Amino acid sequence: MILECKNLYQSFGGQRSLLGKARPRIQAVSDVSLAIEAGTTLGIVGESGCGKSTLGRMLVGLDQPTAGEILFRGQPLSELLRKNPARLRRQIQFVFQDPLSSLNPRKTVGEILEASLKLLLNMPKGEREARIKELMTLVNLRPEFLDRYPHEFSGGQSQRIGIARALAAEAEVIVLDEPVSALDVSVQAQILNLLRHLKQKFNLTYIFISHDLAVVENLCDVVAVMYLGRVEYAPRNELFSRPRHPYTRVLLDSVPVKGSKAGAHVSLKGELPNPADPPPGCAFEPRCRFAEARCRQSRPLLHSLDDGHKVACLRMDEIDLN
Repeated sequence: MILECKNLYQSFGGQRSLLGKARPRIQAVSDVSLAIEAGTTLGIVGESGCGKSTLGRMLVGLDQPTAGEILFRGQPLSELLRKNPARLRRQIQFVFQDPLSSLNPRKTVGEILEASLKLLLNMPKGEREARIKELMTLVNLRPEFLDRYPHEFSGGQSQRIGIARALAAEAEVIVLDEPVSALDVSVQAQILNLLRHLKQKFNLTYIFISHDLAVVENLCDVVAVMYLGRVEYAPRNELFSRPRHPYTRVLLDSVPVKGSKAGAHVSLKGELPNPADPPPGCAFEPRCRFAEARCRQSRPLLHSLDDGHKVACLRMDEIDLN
């Protein structure tokens, strides 16, 4: 496995303010365990506020987990960050949802890409110019655009620059946080085709964060569905054809998805619970039509099934969602 996380937790808050008032503690990620094989794409999907972006930031080392462990090629990510952070930045890169916010507006695209080559790869100046032009060609941008500033590009072009910067580091793993959600449908398709081509060309490993199930089904090999921290994890075909958690069934029924059965099997009511005051048992219990007394009292553990499926539901063997 190239990347693995074990019993990962992340919470925010809980400290006292300057006036002595306790801030609420928010559990963003709760007991997540995942294993990602090299050359595959893991999709992380769920509603806003479910913890998927927090998980992605931890996997790339931008945030540190409250508890649990992340391994990169069998070595603890925390140790790699401490011993040689520059080396880890070369191996794992992040592509942001809003590329303009992550690109220095005072630098040209050429200067932005050159910084990665210089700081992360220590590439000699004589080799950097040719490599920068090659990177622009790889993401289908014209090399003469190198003297332009980020604000001169469209959303789709800006995202291509973000991808080129990740490629400049020669990363093995790229975490993409909602990389196409802000783009027009036609531009989305172009970016997804580009990602697919680059993955095959360089044997990249992607962690693709999204709320769009159709995009996830089209691009990803394995899918993790999150709801207040965690719910279900399975190979793509298995999850889309045979979901085992009521929340996953709701997501599949909410949009037309190839391979999933039509029909509203599960109705969804209410809003996402307050993460600062989650339900005592199953986090999905207040919105689940299959919930019973024990769901309100016991927090389900993540169970591994024989088909590579993992699900956190007390009634997974009693209800038919298909």
